Amino acid sequence: MADPDPAVLKMRQSSISRGRMALLFTVMLVTAAGNTAMQSVMPSIGTALGVADVWISLAYSWSALLWVVCAPIWARRSDRRGRKAMMALGLMGFVVSMTLCGLALFAGLSGWLGALWTLIAFAAARSLYGGFGSAAPPAVQAYVASRTPRAERTQALSLIASSFGLGTVIGPALAPLMVLPFLGLGLVGPFLCFAAIGLAALIVLRLRLPNDEPQFAARGFAAPYSSGSGAPSDPDASFEAEETGEPGRLSWFDARLRPWVIAGFFGGHAQAMVLGISGFLVLDRLGLRDTPAEGAGPVGLVLMSGAIATLLAQWGLIPRFDLGPRAATLWGLAIAAFGTSVLAAGETIHTIALGYAIASLGFGLFRPGTTSGTSLAVTRAEQGQASGIVASLAGASYIYAPALGVWLYNHSDWLGFGLIVALCLGVLVHGWFALQSDRDLTGASGD
Repeated sequence: MADPDPAVLKMRQSSISRGRMALLFTVMLVTAAGNTAMQSVMPSIGTALGVADVWISLAYSWSALLWVVCAPIWARRSDRRGRKAMMALGLMGFVVSMTLCGLALFAGLSGWLGALWTLIAFAAARSLYGGFGSAAPPAVQAYVASRTPRAERTQALSLIASSFGLGTVIGPALAPLMVLPFLGLGLVGPFLCFAAIGLAALIVLRLRLPNDEPQFAARGFAAPYSSGSGAPSDPDASFEAEETGEPGRLSWFDARLRPWVIAGFFGGHAQAMVLGISGFLVLDRLGLRDTPAEGAGPVGLVLMSGAIATLLAQWGLIPRFDLGPRAATLWGLAIAAFGTSVLAAGETIHTIALGYAIASLGFGLFRPGTTSGTSLAVTRAEQGQASGIVASLAGASYIYAPALGVWLYNHSDWLGFGLIVALCLGVLVHGWFALQSDRDLTGASGD
């Protein structure tokens, strides 16, 4: 067999350009910041509407269910239509959903709609994000995974995952500034402001990211060559170009994925419960139930502390210690269990923020660990489907877990937090025995 062309070898050894990575990072950052800004004001909005905490949490359930169903569909479609098209669709879903959610809540807070109809309208508008916004994350993950060497994939996917961490810093930090009382928007200001930011990100994506739509049918990857050309149309696509066959349909129960799916599913439920409870915990422990408008600031501060800890995990600990998927997952769950215990005991803003930060540090290790483990467990041609499964798992965690956590918390603080700790420890034991070693995952086999 003839030696490969040196230029091809060089391309295969390269990673995604910094400009492309920054653009992909921005796509994820905008949606993460917008969603976290929404999370920081929703407890106060629910209190102002006189809606029970558990119903505020359940308002996200239909959207999360749609996310679970649609994310794999969009992931497979990205194999045929290209990653860029699905990223654009996801951003459009985010923009329209945030706009309609803001308008529905504004009508409710203004007294034009009753609390029940406001919540129904909000849930319906939010479902657009679950149905169409779910197209972006798997497309971004597949774009990165299919263009990154195995040895670099955990860090590359960790960098993309850290966009969520940075977004959860920016979202709560900007939310109080976006209330815009002089415009009369009140607590719905962050919804409309982030819709505008999302629209700007969509325009930049359309203009700056090259088209990657396949040039021929029946391929599970983007076409590496444009018609009539003997050179790659996108140098970053060289890894994806290595696959020449259409892969079979991946299942959650595929033997290669099953251990990572179990870890991601139950660990994700623990993370969703912590996020669901934290905002209401702040209102209760600080005595802000009677003044819900004052709750956005402290809730945002707690969420920011967690986001900074997440960034420390994904920008600092993972690359500094070169953590593989298994190590990141197991260490993350152990730290998350400890942080949740501290959060449960917190009585002041400082101890609550500390506990949430420690738990977020753990989940900041756990999430990239399971994501990269799922990616490395399958071939490069299956990255689109694998990313759909990862996105679907993330959505599954928010169907009922936040509402269940809040319901248990309202009955007993320790009952809600006890379940979270039990989930973390249970997945830790499972992962210790079931997850493939990092040395095997990052080896040359599998691609």
